[in-house]
Amino acid sequence: MNTLTKYWFLEGFNLFNKLGRLKMIRMCEILEMDNIDKGSIIELINKEEKSLFFLKKGTVKIVDTKNDSVKYIVKKGNIFGELSLYNEEYARQEQAIALEDCIVCYIEADRMDRIMEKNKSLKNGILKIYGTRIQKLERRLQDLIYKDSSTRIYDFIIDYVTEFGVHKEDRCVAKNLLSHKDIASLTNTSRQTVSNTLSTLRREKIINYNTSFISIKNKALEKHKIN
Repeated sequence: MNTLTKYWFLEGFNLFNKLGRLKMIRMCEILEMDNIDKGSIIELINKEEKSLFFLKKGTVKIVDTKNDSVKYIVKKGNIFGELSLYNEEYARQEQAIALEDCIVCYIEADRMDRIMEKNKSLKNGILKIYGTRIQKLERRLQDLIYKDSSTRIYDFIIDYVTEFGVHKEDRCVAKNLLSHKDIASLTNTSRQTVSNTLSTLRREKIINYNTSFISIKNKALEKHKIN
């Protein structure tokens, strides 16, 4: 794929807003691009080669291979594999799985590190993303201490639909990309508890879902913000 096409693909990343057109084009010249089928594993570290990924299309989940638990979800316009820039040992414990058909650009981590040293805004942007993910993991730990399992699941569904959904009439609707096992990992609960809680929320008409979509009424989202 040519450089201009890659440039168009990366324009949607806020991370590159301060780089300028010339630096963006130079970066695109060294990027690789790939189409990833739904369900495929994306190798974050292939043998000794570490890579940083830019997700242009689709959604991926990052899994901790030590315990087969989901760490977080990445939507289009975001990066993943950034841990290889800071801690290779932990990076080797991560695996990315495409939740739907995806398009990614990627660059070798050491090369990206050199580019970051010359572009402080880019370095600060990636550090901010990394820091935000750490904060989310810390929040999950706090939720485990202070919230019961049903509340954790409900709060997660609210956050997921808010982040990944689109507003349609009186509801916010998101693709239902996660299994009950995935949600259980992300909320530190059991698959059975997830199933029971979602059934209860649907019975109480707080949420609606099927194998393709999950939705919440806008009123419920607004009430959740107030609380």
